[in-house]
Amino acid sequence: MRISTSVIATIGTAIFAVVSLNTPANAQTTLTDPQIVGIVVAANQIDIDNAKLALNKSKNKQIRAFAQQMVTDHTAVLKSVSDLGAKLNVTPEESESSKSLKAQAEETANKLKELKGKAFDKAYIDNEVAFHQVVIDTLNKTLIPDAQNAELKSALQGAVPLFEGHLEHAKNVQTALEGKAGGR
Repeated sequence: MRISTSVIATIGTAIFAVVSLNTPANAQTTLTDPQIVGIVVAANQIDIDNAKLALNKSKNKQIRAFAQQMVTDHTAVLKSVSDLGAKLNVTPEESESSKSLKAQAEETANKLKELKGKAFDKAYIDNEVAFHQVVIDTLNKTLIPDAQNAELKSALQGAVPLFEGHLEHAKNVQTALEGKAGGR
């Protein structure tokens, strides 16, 4: 359980970095559209990578179904972001936020890789609940308000219900795992 809490804290810290790097005390108070696209690309790729890890490690049907949905949905979002970026001539750009997000996600993935069985399932789904909640908050509080292009802003707003659905699905799986002592 200590590792599970650590995994949640790590990803929470990573996403919090996206929000905290965008405070008035910072020299850069808003993200540019290319930086926003870079953060969106990074966050989606992180969830795809973690889901693929879950598909390789978990034997739990609920975890596997959730992970497959994450691969499918986030791959579609990545394609949409790529297509929109091409249409708007916006190339994803690295920022301190996206770099921090990637570094923290790598740390989280390494911790998940160390786990097996029920411990992995619990840590993975706990991470997904925390990750999606912070992504939703970051979209609503930072990325959407900072987006300058109306079409990008609209696309970000349109993604929120998908991520809210992911969060609810993750919470349902989390509750089921807790109720079944690991869901086996």
